[in-house]
Amino acid sequence: MDMPTIHEDQKYLAETKTYQIQSPFDAMQAALNANVDLSKIEKLMELQDRWNANEAKKAYTRAMAEFKKNPLDITKDGNVKFRNKLGEMVEYNHATLGNVTEKINSALAIYGLSAGWMTEQKDGLITVTCNITHEMGYRESTSLFAPPDTSGSKNCIQAICSTITYLQRYTLLGLTGLATHDQDDDGKGADEEKVFINDAQKNIILDFISDCEIATEYFLKWLGYESIEKIEKKSYTRAIAALKLKKAAKDKKEGVK
Repeated sequence: MDMPTIHEDQKYLAETKTYQIQSPFDAMQAALNANVDLSKIEKLMELQDRWNANEAKKAYTRAMAEFKKNPLDITKDGNVKFRNKLGEMVEYNHATLGNVTEKINSALAIYGLSAGWMTEQKDGLITVTCNITHEMGYRESTSLFAPPDTSGSKNCIQAICSTITYLQRYTLLGLTGLATHDQDDDGKGADEEKVFINDAQKNIILDFISDCEIATEYFLKWLGYESIEKIEKKSYTRAIAALKLKKAAKDKKEGVK
């Protein structure tokens, strides 16, 4: 069916005379009262749908702009410490999911916004999609994926839940444009200007290091960082590419297909 032009839209609206078109039902009622034929009623409903969708998108944009006027203070309130597969002690701080969601959702609700997640597991990877929806119906989404977090002594269910938690936290932070910071960031200096890899990425790197059977200290020296936590986001792709090559070489040497 051909969509009505702007001039046709104006003509159909004019034919409804004094009726205010606010919904498809209003459009139909006004058109019937104005003796407009059924084909034009259908076009009025299409016009209303487009108008509603556009208004919802504009409302979402305004709400997010208001939300971002006062950035939330989200601290890294959790600490993780465990031994990797090589027996090395790994420790880092992170913002817990409860901390992130409680602060962000409370602030989003003020502006008619709400956040939620969809989770999918396929081909050994877990994908989490975060949706932020405005009360008028418009939504935006972002997705991240990672393998189950097998670090430490987690069983298979704990490994899956750990990755889901990581991805829920960082998709929500990413979609809202927020970042976490350490509880005590005095004296950080240049670190404040750097963007570091997230917890899920740390665990992916640690798993590769373990699978490759190389020392974390040796890998960090090659990459140019003092710890896993200090690896910058810009170096993540290079780190993973190098580890994949190392793993492939090891598998070839051992005859693994």
